[in-house]
Amino acid sequence: MPSSARSKPVSIKDIARTAGVSHSTVSRALADSSLVADQTKQRIQRIAREMGYTPSAIARGLVTRRTATVGLVVTAIDDPFIAEVTRGIEETALDNDYSVILCACQAEPDRELACVRMLREKRVDAIIVTSSRVGSFYVPLLKRLGVPIVLINSQHEGPYVYSVRTDNLAGGALVGEHLAALGHRCIAYISGPPNAHSSVERLEGCRAALREHGLDVLHDRVVPGDGRTGGGRAGIALLLHCVPRPTAVFCYNDLTAIGALRAIKEAGLQVPGDVSLVGYDDIHFSTFVDPPLTTVAQAKHTLGQRAMDLTLSILDERESETSDIVLTPHLVERASCAPPPPGQGAQNAR
Repeated sequence: MPSSARSKPVSIKDIARTAGVSHSTVSRALADSSLVADQTKQRIQRIAREMGYTPSAIARGLVTRRTATVGLVVTAIDDPFIAEVTRGIEETALDNDYSVILCACQAEPDRELACVRMLREKRVDAIIVTSSRVGSFYVPLLKRLGVPIVLINSQHEGPYVYSVRTDNLAGGALVGEHLAALGHRCIAYISGPPNAHSSVERLEGCRAALREHGLDVLHDRVVPGDGRTGGGRAGIALLLHCVPRPTAVFCYNDLTAIGALRAIKEAGLQVPGDVSLVGYDDIHFSTFVDPPLTTVAQAKHTLGQRAMDLTLSILDERESETSDIVLTPHLVERASCAPPPPGQGAQNAR
């Protein structure tokens, strides 16, 4: 059909002409205003439905000064952890008639700030940032941009205006208690990306629990990672040269642990027969590797839901329980952990 023959969207002007009333009366009726008599209002609303009228989000935004959109800045769209958090945000947003604009910053601080500024230019009502690399910088930025900014699992230590996070100290402590209970004495840690505060907290929590048993993670058993599978492989390459060799390895996240698992097997060793392995996050893939990963579960979907709920509370100027929501993790025991091999329980000194 030629473009000229296509039906045009129904406008308020069309409804006014059909109903025999003014444009302003139609606008008020569609907004359910008390300034229009109920009988007239119902007739106009019925005519609008019959004509297939669809309200303009742009026009509505000019009246409410809202766009019903939220900007979401993520580190990477291919991260399984981020994907689950995003799902929680999107589902909660849609349930409340909000749309989400996604922007990936690739874990680069400058790009993260550029994404935030770009989303503000798009006139979003609020911005949610996952795994922020610039953390407390949002306090002064909030004043300049004039929109609420909610951080999820910020990687920067410092004060935040609004945040939702998992208790990383508690999560690390769960790992330390579990490995100590199994009898491990020589324990290592593959860290996360450089300057990731969550990585520091997870190690601190693990060490605090181990010290209750007279144990520790020695400094030469802490090796760098990057939060990806490659970091896990590189970390294991370093740890296998340690004497004595660690009998258990705590990894910053599940992707690190999956890379470590592959590297351990390529070295001709068994998990957990020779080396026990613990991840963090409980991503979907952690159940499909061989053996399935013991891991610390974060409530990923709930993180997204709570962040969006907090955002809506701020926008609606409703009272919120707190501006810093902390969720409690839990340990998921699977087949990647076992007691250390006989004769390989050398103790880690404090």
